[in-house]
Amino acid sequence: MSDFLDPSSTSLKICGVTRMADAEALVNLGVHGIGINFWPQSKRYLSAEKAEPILRAIAGNIVRVGVFVNADPRMPSRLLEQGLIDIAQFHGDETAEYCAPFANAGHRFIKAIGVKNQDSLNNIAEYRASAVLLDTPAPGVYGGTGEKFDWTIAATFIQNHPNTPVLLAGGITPQNAAEAIAQAHPAALDVASGAEISPGIKDLDKVAALLASTQITPH
Repeated sequence: MSDFLDPSSTSLKICGVTRMADAEALVNLGVHGIGINFWPQSKRYLSAEKAEPILRAIAGNIVRVGVFVNADPRMPSRLLEQGLIDIAQFHGDETAEYCAPFANAGHRFIKAIGVKNQDSLNNIAEYRASAVLLDTPAPGVYGGTGEKFDWTIAATFIQNHPNTPVLLAGGITPQNAAEAIAQAHPAALDVASGAEISPGIKDLDKVAALLASTQITPH
């Protein structure tokens, strides 16, 4: 699990999991990371109470990422400190000041950035994040639209910051995952709608195809 954010290869994170059966199936397939969405307005929302048994069942077998949007920082802090999640993902308008206590405490966290253009990435270092997630801008939606953004922007950033783990999101499907990896060389692909039957219900055939893409396109 320690190589989930290793920039020298591409991992797969399936986000928006809502069911125990899907979580266990992802573990069995060998998926590297799983995302649970704790934003109440998400179509893939799962309360902490409902998520806890899933997170406990898969502990140690897959990297567990908790996705938060402008949350009271006490919630991600609690889940990290209780060992229910391995990494927090801040997918809203969180500032560097919001993130500072997590960095100071040594907690691992990912900061999501909506990429409009190259200038969107100018201040990433201020967050002191363990990794950054580059996604299509979606004001007010938080968590993506399933739309692809210009991956050449991500490729340039990754090339210029080889030691910063980057997760690539936004419109990634089994059909274009290999292209995304070849073009940008991210540390991980982050996929929700591109691996689903419907919001929160995973399509394991699509997941298997995505996973194959990460294995056939080494950096």
